[in-house]
Amino acid sequence: MVSPFDVLEIDEDADEATIERAYRERIKQAHPDQGGTLEEFQLVRRAYRELDDSGADGDASATDSDDADLADIDLTDEDGDAEVEPVRVEFLDYEVLDDYGWSLDDDDLFRKASHADLDETEHGRLLVQPDESLLEGAENRGFGWPFSCRGGACANCAVYLVEGEISQPANHIMPDDLAERGFRLSCNGYPVSDELQVVFNVKHLAELDDLILPPGPFTRR
Repeated sequence: MVSPFDVLEIDEDADEATIERAYRERIKQAHPDQGGTLEEFQLVRRAYRELDDSGADGDASATDSDDADLADIDLTDEDGDAEVEPVRVEFLDYEVLDDYGWSLDDDDLFRKASHADLDETEHGRLLVQPDESLLEGAENRGFGWPFSCRGGACANCAVYLVEGEISQPANHIMPDDLAERGFRLSCNGYPVSDELQVVFNVKHLAELDDLILPPGPFTRR
């Protein structure tokens, strides 16, 4: 059995500040970019969410009974392995934005997409398993997203991250300024938040021109 307190390595009577500090420290240690694993990273996030959602914050509203109930939460499956849920991804094809005149920085982008008469390959939802990259998750659910090298050396597979978090290995071609704006590589990017909203097929954007490989025998356009 692994409780949220075990994962964050804190006592059951920890107050809000202690939980927050522990979470920030553990999430850095568990991040795949820092030598951790995706499963550990997501388990830390789940543990913090359980404590945060349950109000285990050490204030007057928290009781000894509350702490006891939280200590009884088991974050493992029947085989004793850490249970990690798949990530829910809502996606949108950039070509739709081009057709409708929408913008990447439109806060209502996905609401507009949900009200448009779009094909299921243009806008929809999929589940990405913990051991899948975003691109693998899309492919394994039957979607044909663009790619080329599959090794982080080009931006043919690039997506624009609207909501959520994607872990990106340190060794990749995406410049820091584009990463800060929300661009990620789907071939070696692993979803690490519970939900994502991404715009895929953004490789034709002008700012990515120098990072694109020409079509090859194993490239999906």
